[in-house]
Amino acid sequence: MVMIWLIIIVTVLFSSVASIWTSQSKDHQYVSLENFFVLIFLYFTMTIGFALIYTILQINGYNVFVKNHNDTADGFFSVFQDGLYFSATTLLSVGYGDVIPVGAGRWIAVVEALLGYIMPATFVARVVIDWEKERTIR
Repeated sequence: MVMIWLIIIVTVLFSSVASIWTSQSKDHQYVSLENFFVLIFLYFTMTIGFALIYTILQINGYNVFVKNHNDTADGFFSVFQDGLYFSATTLLSVGYGDVIPVGAGRWIAVVEALLGYIMPATFVARVVIDWEKERTIR
């Protein structure tokens, strides 16, 4: 029963994303699939990149984040997993508070959060500029 619900939810989510392209006529497609994948790729690479920065600093003794849970594993993959989680919550939201930046990690998190807010605005600006260019050509 759980799998059926998961399949239904994933189908609805993908359908809502796909509706961005199917609901628009071919003459007035404001969001291109190329722009969408570029934005996803940018978020993905920035999340991985910042996670590696947090991981490398944390492993080398620079305390850039602390966890509010009692996980004592200190191996690379454990620290990378925490860094990836912290990076994703910082880039895509304001964080949850279960992994907290400290020291230099605060400034790295500020830069990452700023980039996370700028990327959608840049995406929208690019779509509007492309739309304006297309409109003036006609």
